[in-house]
Amino acid sequence: MTLPAWIALGLLLAALVVVGLGALRLRALSHRVGSFECGARPAGVENASWTLGIAHYGVGRIDWWRSWSLSWRPARTWARHDLSIIGREPFTGADARPDTYLVRCRYHGQEFQLTMARAAYEGLASWLEAAPPGRRDVVV
Repeated sequence: MTLPAWIALGLLLAALVVVGLGALRLRALSHRVGSFECGARPAGVENASWTLGIAHYGVGRIDWWRSWSLSWRPARTWARHDLSIIGREPFTGADARPDTYLVRCRYHGQEFQLTMARAAYEGLASWLEAAPPGRRDVVV
């Protein structure tokens, strides 16, 4: 084989390894107990795009990972005592699934939006409502 063929084969092999690692990461995150699909974007930013991700309940926090990334660290972490839901409505985007909610949240004074299935929203609301005494204002 010629040198360009070896280079092309090496690049193809490297691409396959990266795709395989990404698929393994996504499978590992989505199969954890307490994980749910969740899109995120900042609120109030015109034409902000949705970033697909997977959220996971931790002890007193929710960790959120981007779906298409190789990082094993969460892209966002929201502590339970600082996170509040300020509203929800049915999600009516162009590629919206039935029974999906747009959830408006606030964390440290910054608002952001999440999309999730109805069951995931009910779990999130219950998790916030079950916060320790003194935190009754976390769900609208």
